[in-house]
Amino acid sequence: MQVSLRPSGLSHADIRSAGILASVRQAFVDKGFDGASMQDLARAAGMSVGNFYRYFPSKAAIIQALIEHDADMVQRDFAAILTSDQPMATLRHVIRTRVQGQDCADDQALWTEIEAASRHSAEIAQAAQRMETEVIGNLLAVFAAETGLSLPQAQQRYATTASFLLVMIKAASCLSCASPIDHEAVRAMILANIDQALDKVVP
Repeated sequence: MQVSLRPSGLSHADIRSAGILASVRQAFVDKGFDGASMQDLARAAGMSVGNFYRYFPSKAAIIQALIEHDADMVQRDFAAILTSDQPMATLRHVIRTRVQGQDCADDQALWTEIEAASRHSAEIAQAAQRMETEVIGNLLAVFAAETGLSLPQAQQRYATTASFLLVMIKAASCLSCASPIDHEAVRAMILANIDQALDKVVP
């Protein structure tokens, strides 16, 4: 989920903030949440520390903004899925592309840092939880669209499936390049389990 320019219609400040997030993202990956100082992050953004604080008053605020930005990207993906002619087939394609793609590997270090930071910050934990809740809600909306069930019916029948899919996608994002395992084989196994779960919704 790489940061890109926001769609037209947003304020200059929104677009500027997105550009700053793109710059500081790698600094968090390289130095970690605790290791990256505000000076390091300001330098990565090419800004003075004082000006940087105008946009983000703390590291926690930056992490929250990164989560919210990625949540916006996910929301746009689901909007495209739900308006497609074949929502389930499109969902399968998006998940497969995500799990196998470079974005998943690039996000591994950042989301490891976010998971760690959420243990010490209630605000970060809440932002991450909101994103996960939205993902599950969107998965259930796809299931409802495909099966003809109402959203409450889909939730009652498939809430566990949606939660399982989220866990599998997060697992793919947490594969460390430094670990001595066959990442390709593990990702293939993750995708096989995802397909099996989705087949129980719509074969």
